Amino acid sequence: MNPSYEIELTAHSFGGDTIGKLPAGKTIFIPFGIAGERVEAEIVDSKKRFARGRIKRVLRESPKRIKARCPHFMECGGCHYQHLAYADQLTLKHEIVTDLLKRIGKIEAPPVIEIVGSPIEWNYRNTVQFHLSPTGKPGYQRAGANGVVEIRECHLPLPEINALWPQLELEADAGIQRVSIRCGSDDELLVGLESNTPQPPEFSVDIPLSVVLLGPDDDLLLAGEDYSLMEVMGRTFRVSAASFFQVNLPQAEAMVKYVLEVLKVDKKSTVIDAYCGAGLFSAFLAPKIKSLIGIELAESSCNDFAVNLDEFDNVSLYIGAVEEILPELKIKPQAVLLDPPRAGIDPIAMAALIEAAPRQVVYVSCDPATLARDIQKLVAAGYSLESVKPFDLFPQTYHVECVAVLVKN
Repeated sequence: MNPSYEIELTAHSFGGDTIGKLPAGKTIFIPFGIAGERVEAEIVDSKKRFARGRIKRVLRESPKRIKARCPHFMECGGCHYQHLAYADQLTLKHEIVTDLLKRIGKIEAPPVIEIVGSPIEWNYRNTVQFHLSPTGKPGYQRAGANGVVEIRECHLPLPEINALWPQLELEADAGIQRVSIRCGSDDELLVGLESNTPQPPEFSVDIPLSVVLLGPDDDLLLAGEDYSLMEVMGRTFRVSAASFFQVNLPQAEAMVKYVLEVLKVDKKSTVIDAYCGAGLFSAFLAPKIKSLIGIELAESSCNDFAVNLDEFDNVSLYIGAVEEILPELKIKPQAVLLDPPRAGIDPIAMAALIEAAPRQVVYVSCDPATLARDIQKLVAAGYSLESVKPFDLFPQTYHVECVAVLVKN
């Protein structure tokens, strides 16, 4: 039996947890709480410097606490903030971004602009990835523990996806590890079956859709098309089953408009779009500048980029890791646009970026902690942080995107 304690929750941390202290003074991280609450919490994991806990009951409720919409909340790890009204979620995310820039980025007064809230709080995701339970049923990873929670409902995917996933039937021994479902702007559905074997599974569903087996070596088209069509600002993008694309299209559009607004470029400019993906930002930048250079490692995204920017003669694409290609380019761009994965910018890529010395760096981040770390390095190398604007692409979760603008002193 794990020990339980009464804990005062004093703050929120990035990752969805609230923070308190155990009687001996050790810090404890507890999900699904609200700062100011007093809870009875059970220790689920104890390390040398901190512990993790689980709320058994709330002894003193915050006036901000509301009833969660989903019956799986607190068991499923997909949502973190359903117990907060959406306005309170936005305030919290803004505060967390500011705090990380102070603590990790060592910026005394971070220039964080007001967060852009999502126009849709529920049913906004155009792509969802399900894990499979031991019986082959779709679910999500369990909150704070191993294993999969089989779900009966989910309030984050688009309605078209929610109409499909309960119909999925897969044998538990079919070798399928995860199932992704993407809904294109034309409402067409694409199912990706992530498999550890090259053999396609038995798969049946009663509605027309595209299905791709994402195997260990190659992808195999089982039905329909192997890509979706996504529309942003009137422009259609091809996005392959294995390619990344933003899951909240109205917010992706808001981010693109903002990036175009803050990038100080003209018809004489050369711009590098590092981690360019399927070309979401590049497609809108290319007509405005002299030369655009994309860098991308993922093969499927590179293929999509080539299709999505085929009309432009001033675009070149380098296939490989940014840390391998950027040091070799020997180009002095006016601006560099970065949209790295959660880990942020690799140290070798960072050194090459500083060496290239662009007048402006616009950094699109999905992790404010690694953003803060990378901003500190750029500031030390002679850049000024002009602004950080958070965008909420993931209501009900702790995730937050940010666009940081830095200029060379």
